[in-house]
Parts: sequence; C-alpha cells; structure tokens
Amino acid sequence: MSDKLTVIEQKDVILYEDTVTAVRTSDGQVYVSIKHMCDALGLAQRAQVLRIQRNDILLEGYEGGIMMITPGGRQPLGALSVDPVPLWLAGVDTNRVNEEIRPKLKHFQREAAKVLWEAFQEGRLTADPLFEDLLQQDTPEVQAYKMIQSMLQLARNQILLKSRLDDHEQRLEAIESQLAAPAHTISQSQAMQLSQAVKAVAFEYGKKTKRNEHPAIYGEMYR
Repeated sequence: MSDKLTVIEQKDVILYEDTVTAVRTSDGQVYVSIKHMCDALGLAQRAQVLRIQRNDILLEGYEGGIMMITPGGRQPLGALSVDPVPLWLAGVDTNRVNEEIRPKLKHFQREAAKVLWEAFQEGRLTADPLFEDLLQQDTPEVQAYKMIQSMLQLARNQILLKSRLDDHEQRLEAIESQLAAPAHTISQSQAMQLSQAVKAVAFEYGKKTKRNEHPAIYGEMYR
C-alpha cells in the first residue's frame, strides 16, 4: 500500500444479506475487502488473491494491506478497488461455487461494484432490487432521474477530459521550455515524447470535436 494512501471513510455494505467492508481512500478510490467478498461467496481467499495478482488489470486495482477496523481491532486487509470487481467476479469458475451460491454470484457480478461505489457517493448501503425494477417504469419521475444521471455522467466525462488535456498541455510546455534556447537541439527521445504528446492531445480533443485534430494541434505546436 502506498504511504500516501490512507483510509478516509469505512462502511459496512449489505449485498444480498451479506455484509462486506469497504473503504474510501485518500486517492478518492473505493476498495472492498477481498476477505469479506470471498466469505460471502464461499471462495478460498488465498486462491482468489493469487488469481488477482496474475492479472495485470486486476493487480492495478489491488492493495495488499489497507488498514481497516475489524471486530479484532485495526488490521491490514487485502482489498480491490470497485472498478475491476466485475472483471474479477466474471472470472470466478462457477463450477467451484456451491450450487446455492451461484444465484448470489450473479447478483454480485451485476450489482456489487455499483452498490459499493454508491455507498460512498449517495449513502446507499444495500443492493435494492426493487429500486432497479422501479426504474423500468415510464413515469415522469423515472425520466427525470435518468436525465439527471445522464447529465452527471456527461459532466464527469467532461471533467476527466479536461484533466487529461491539461496534463498533456503541461507536458508540451515542459518540452517547449527545454527547447526555448536556440542552441538547443531535439534528441531522439525528446522527439518521441513530443510526437506522443501531440497525438495524445489530438486524440482527446478529437473525441470532443469529432474531427481529426492532429494537423491543427501539430501546426499550433510548431508555430
């Protein structure tokens, strides 16, 4: 676990009559205890941790020792961020799960990541199938809810896009500062960094404008 990563908030979230412990950390991510998830699904924790560590995507979201409050006191627990939870659960061999557990596993695969995230965003601490059923109705309230959710998602995407563009612009400015003096020349490594930065900015901006922005971005950088 990174020295800079600390627990900001801890909650016990109910997933279909099972309680799992989740935390929100200083980097804004939500992590769920692997032990609690495995206990709920009747899985061997050690085997699942090894499987996570063999997968590069899952490993990126895994923390081996997040300090959580347990009945036995504070102790480090292995945890997985909520984003790759569906990927992890999708890889669980149903043949290794007791037959009575299989319906629960399907519920976890569909709902766990969303419920765990919403527990820290909206205070929702349970998976409520009834609410999902209500969203299937065509009422003004449901339409308004879905519209607001879409607006929130759009605003989130815009924030992320701006953050990426700002990051790429800072990289370009750093390269420009290195090339400010006439006596400076571009090394092969700098040329590759410059090319990659231009492509990245053009790609992100092009997703917004729906045009090929590479010539314009390169032309502005060259000018």
